[in-house]
Amino acid sequence: MDTARSAALLVAGFVNFDSISPGGLPPGWAAGVTGKGSPRWAVSAEASAPSAPNVLKQSGSGAFPWCVDKQSSLADGFVEVKMKPVSGREDQAGGVVWRWKDGDNYYVARANALENNVSLYYTESGSRKTIKYVDAPVARETWHTLRAEFSGRHIRVILDGVTRIELDDAHIAGTGAVGVWTKADSVTLFDDFRFGEAPK
Repeated sequence: MDTARSAALLVAGFVNFDSISPGGLPPGWAAGVTGKGSPRWAVSAEASAPSAPNVLKQSGSGAFPWCVDKQSSLADGFVEVKMKPVSGREDQAGGVVWRWKDGDNYYVARANALENNVSLYYTESGSRKTIKYVDAPVARETWHTLRAEFSGRHIRVILDGVTRIELDDAHIAGTGAVGVWTKADSVTLFDDFRFGEAPK
């Protein structure tokens, strides 16, 4: 990881879900799904959490469930989360979203334990488009750190401290919210969610 570059990004928000009562969402957050489905996002008690006692858990199903901090607004910066893929017959995935305009338009980077890969997508008008995916070890029932850094057209996706994808893409521009994401029937846990801006 380019530590000098990462250090230049300023942390603007951090949520570890521990001060939030289990059963609900963090204040200012919203949950939904791109496409059809019935996602179930809620803060939940979890003994294995990197910062116990709580995590954010998705335990329903849907095409592409998402949960975002609607108070956030970033054009350039980073979003990072610790994620643990638990189960899923169709998928075992977790991701971060940024430049989220609404449930149909945003970027997403995700790690998949069923496929052992990392992918970068953009979602436009409700349709998910692949930008790039690469093979990478993503163990199930294990906590991983997934991070995306973005500035203008440049995007970098980092899993467990290793840069897996780095490229330029211009499909989604301007400011948007940040959050987390899953796919299909993935049961995934999230903790220590943080985001920040690139200095002006």
